Amino acid sequence: MGTKAGTTIYRWQKTRFPGVRFREHGTRRHGKMLDRYFSIRYQVDGKRREEGLGWMTEGWTAEKAADQLAALKRAGKTGEGPASLKEKRKEKKKKEAIEKASKEKEKRDRITFKEFFLDTYFPISKTSKKSESFSKENAHFRLWIDPLLGEKPIKEISPFDLERLKNKVTSSGKSPRYLQYIFATFRQTWNLARRRGIVSDESPTKSVKIPKFDNRRQRFLSIDEAQKLLDELKQKDRQVWVMTVISLHMGFRASEIFNLTWGDIDLEKEMVLVKDGKGGRSRFGYMTPTVKNLLTALPQRKAGDIVFPNCKGGVHTEIPRVFRETADDLFNDGVMDRRDRVSFHTCRHTFASWHAMGGTDIIVLKELLGHSVIAMTMRYSHLSPGALQEAQRKIESLSQEKTKHSSDSNNKVIS
Repeated sequence: MGTKAGTTIYRWQKTRFPGVRFREHGTRRHGKMLDRYFSIRYQVDGKRREEGLGWMTEGWTAEKAADQLAALKRAGKTGEGPASLKEKRKEKKKKEAIEKASKEKEKRDRITFKEFFLDTYFPISKTSKKSESFSKENAHFRLWIDPLLGEKPIKEISPFDLERLKNKVTSSGKSPRYLQYIFATFRQTWNLARRRGIVSDESPTKSVKIPKFDNRRQRFLSIDEAQKLLDELKQKDRQVWVMTVISLHMGFRASEIFNLTWGDIDLEKEMVLVKDGKGGRSRFGYMTPTVKNLLTALPQRKAGDIVFPNCKGGVHTEIPRVFRETADDLFNDGVMDRRDRVSFHTCRHTFASWHAMGGTDIIVLKELLGHSVIAMTMRYSHLSPGALQEAQRKIESLSQEKTKHSSDSNNKVIS
């Protein structure tokens, strides 16, 4: 007799099966009998081994223990299957791990685009991107991707499915640029699924060609048009009027104006800090006297307060309707090409165009606009006074020079 953790355990006793024995629990019962713990003894590779099996209350009996012992002995002789309980447990554990991995793979293979987007991608997007960005991604998914591909396992989505999506978007009259945005949402979702091991191939969007397009807005306002717009807005909505003046005078994007706080504004130094602009870049904007006067006239608040709050005191997510309605009435009647329509972004485009026409250096203009690369600013280079004309004059001079030197020999001219 012995004790284990304060419980009496009786000595080992033999059974009628050779190699099988048991000992009884001091207090715990199984029916009318004391609970019994069974063990088997056998040899593996010439070494004697004893291994416990379990209690009678767990389903073990002397007969069951004998069957287990016989199976191990057979395996030891034939070499088929585990020859010890240790090997058997190891094999069982390995089998369970394989089955678990197989089930997890099957589960991953069944994950639909909708499930992954809503459960994994979108929650991350909401915490890592600006509200404007993840709201657009949600719209791309909800309006276009989900109805066509949402219920399909993400792993089974092919370039053919993306061709169908492309046809659906383009046939509805949406621009190639809008299609590009939808594909970007799909691609970023796919790439996250790839990093999570759900898919292994590259995004099928890479195999689908998007029609070429020139999405650059050419429309900008003349001085008279800008004044007409401001006069109308001043009568209808003073806050929208001030925001429009800031965009025309400082080149700020709508989102940059929406997110301005009083802590970003330094009236004394006549500077405005744009924090985390497009591409995550911050920059300073410089007030004109008109902007300074308008900001000075506004009610001053705490540093963290929004300068231009919406009707609920929060941040605007889009330009108020009064601007769109006013621009449509003044400039957009009958204009079908969106690149020629006047929108709030036209104010920023106008700021850049006026600077270019005024002779502002293109590098300086790049910094004022907050562009990440000079290529984005170069679209305004054609407005720089005399720049291209001067280049053409140099080509003409070169042509005349070449013509003069070659006229005596072959009488040819450069075309």
